[in-house]
Amino acid sequence: MTKLHALLVEDDPVDVEQVRIALSKDGFEVTSEVTDTAEGFTRLIRTGAYDIILADYKLPQWRGMDALDVLRRENLDIPVIVVTGYLGEERAVDCIKQGATDCVLKDRMGRLSPSVRRALEEKRLRKERRDSEMELARKVEELARSNRDLEQFAYVASHDLQEPLRMVANYTQLLTERYRGKFDEQADKYLHYAADGALRMQALIQDLLKFSRVGKHQVELRPTESRAIVEQALANLQAAIQESGALVERSAIPVVMADPSQLTQVFQNLIANAIKFHGVEPPKVQIAAEKKGEQWEFAVSDNGIGIPADQQQDIFVIFRRLHGRGEYDGNGIGLAICKKIVERHGGQIWVEAQAGGGSCFKFTLPAEHSRTTQAAHA
Repeated sequence: MTKLHALLVEDDPVDVEQVRIALSKDGFEVTSEVTDTAEGFTRLIRTGAYDIILADYKLPQWRGMDALDVLRRENLDIPVIVVTGYLGEERAVDCIKQGATDCVLKDRMGRLSPSVRRALEEKRLRKERRDSEMELARKVEELARSNRDLEQFAYVASHDLQEPLRMVANYTQLLTERYRGKFDEQADKYLHYAADGALRMQALIQDLLKFSRVGKHQVELRPTESRAIVEQALANLQAAIQESGALVERSAIPVVMADPSQLTQVFQNLIANAIKFHGVEPPKVQIAAEKKGEQWEFAVSDNGIGIPADQQQDIFVIFRRLHGRGEYDGNGIGLAICKKIVERHGGQIWVEAQAGGGSCFKFTLPAEHSRTTQAAHA
């Protein structure tokens, strides 16, 4: 027997008994209370825990369908089945639209038990979905809190480490300059290693500080002229462009919803990488954009050395380098910063190989008139 605690909204004792008998015949162990007024219904649902509500459509002092309004006000999820003597098709459809699970006629009580079972199953599934959504929301919040804590730790650690590391770097350089050649060759080598290691550690700490600062403040999206952003990035890279003989071409690029200073970082890092990792030919960089729904897809392509397919995901990991320090300088921070900025704008970034060689970095940003409202936090 399936236990069932029901609340019957009914004014006729005979109909109440028919409902109980019909349910008992089909395997329900029924306990129930009965009311036929709004006041009585409200009092009972506040004090009892009901599996189902079986309501007559029309009562002398009340409408059974009004039970749905009371349940909504009380924030209760209890299935309501209308059990009535007569109900036209239009009214039956209207009841379902208002939130009733089903409508059963009193001269067809054989339909009541299957309807109740279906209503209970739907309620169980709704509860499982709510529980899953709540668990997911809890885990998302835990992850967000953990990320905030990690970013705060990275910021504080990198900020506080700078001063003692600066002292180490300064004194190792001083030792190298003052005592070079006064000891044997091995000692000079050790001094060089110490000074070089301190300088590299300084660079790593400064890069970590840059990375943590990206997530420290909320992103404020506003209409941003991406052409002006690219021009600013090129101005910042003027020395590298002239030294390498790089050619940077850009087609018409749009207004997007972005944080201007952070978008400048993205273009500057991508263009700088295209210049740094060039092949035999002088660097050639092309910047374009294409509208994709509510977003713009940007492409920054080059004729450089390219990236192996099995390493195209690794390059966005902080401090992940594909080349030795003797080949190219840098600490592997630029693309990690690009990824963090783009994702905080609600976009994605990835890299594709080009048929003729080189790489094409693509990323998406909300279009100017997109209704995307990002609430990116540290």
